[in-house]
Amino acid sequence: MQGIGRALAEKFLRLGDNVVICARSPDGVDAAVKEMAAKYGEDRVVGAACDVSSPDDLERLAKFAQDALGSIDVWINNAGTNAYSYGPLFEQDPAELRQICETNVLGIMLGCRQAIRTMKDQPGGGHIFNMDGAGADGSPTPRFAAYGSTKHAIVQLNESLAAELKSAGLDAKVQVHNLSPGMVTTELLMSGSDTTQARWFINCLAEETATVADFLVPKVRDVVTVLERAPLSQGLARKDIRFLTKLDAFKRIVTKAVLGKNKGRWVPEE
Repeated sequence: MQGIGRALAEKFLRLGDNVVICARSPDGVDAAVKEMAAKYGEDRVVGAACDVSSPDDLERLAKFAQDALGSIDVWINNAGTNAYSYGPLFEQDPAELRQICETNVLGIMLGCRQAIRTMKDQPGGGHIFNMDGAGADGSPTPRFAAYGSTKHAIVQLNESLAAELKSAGLDAKVQVHNLSPGMVTTELLMSGSDTTQARWFINCLAEETATVADFLVPKVRDVVTVLERAPLSQGLARKDIRFLTKLDAFKRIVTKAVLGKNKGRWVPEE
């Protein structure tokens, strides 16, 4: 387990929460749990291998989490990939396209499905956060079109799930929110820093995982606090938590273009 998911887990732990992590690799999960348990306590973090495109795996994960923690207050659908492939879609391997869609769309749908089925029966309900990414606002994502289109799908999914929860009378217990990390210096992003334009924007807009997690996690925890205080008869307001807003991005772009700020910050520029 690595990247923004690992950073989020560590920030929750530093703030006193108990955490369940997952990843496809059993060895990767075991290693991450061992490292974090050594820092934060063996009773604070557990993990399980899980393929988010498998409903059976997700059902097992939910039961494992409830057995470990008692209830699930926050479920974050963070898994996402572009198959570490950058280039025109018409040149992309169909197997890579399948992997992207199964992880980024099917995985989030199945994750939401399982989280809702679990949380609706919990006395305290719960919150689901779907992680967006480049393309979520409908803007073009050349060289990773499949990834961008899957992230745009999250916007529609969140709206639809909100309507379904309200129709089912569950909107006072379970709510689906959007979590936006902006551009993060993960291995996934850096694997695409092979063009002049990509390097320019990475240096301009990207931030380290810990910086992003430090911003996002307290805001996620605030949402849970609102649920605990609100009467169950009241529907909950959905949240769109963004690390990098459009205005912030615009300011950074202008500043770099005019003043050259952050040139070569993360990757060399010509």
